[in-house]
Amino acid sequence: MLKKLPHLCPSCSSPVYVKSLSCGNCKTEVTGEFELPPLARLEQPDREFITDFVKSSGSLKLMAEKMKLSYPTVRNMLDDIITRLNETEKPQKSSK
Repeated sequence: MLKKLPHLCPSCSSPVYVKSLSCGNCKTEVTGEFELPPLARLEQPDREFITDFVKSSGSLKLMAEKMKLSYPTVRNMLDDIITRLNETEKPQKSSK
């Protein structure tokens, strides 16, 4: 089973950081404190919307047809994601 990457602390809801990365092939490990990319900090439904949007060549009309929703509804959904994305791009406070 593939685990989902958490982006918020389950205890206090603060942003989480990646502390280490490792190569499954050569076993090299890198440790430090790395921020998650902005898209990874979004909730799963937002990431799925963005993926579908890109696959639809950025066409809200196609998205609306696929989702069986009106164009204005899908446009509002995209606007909401843009707002959340702008909020996630604000610098995260270091846990140090």
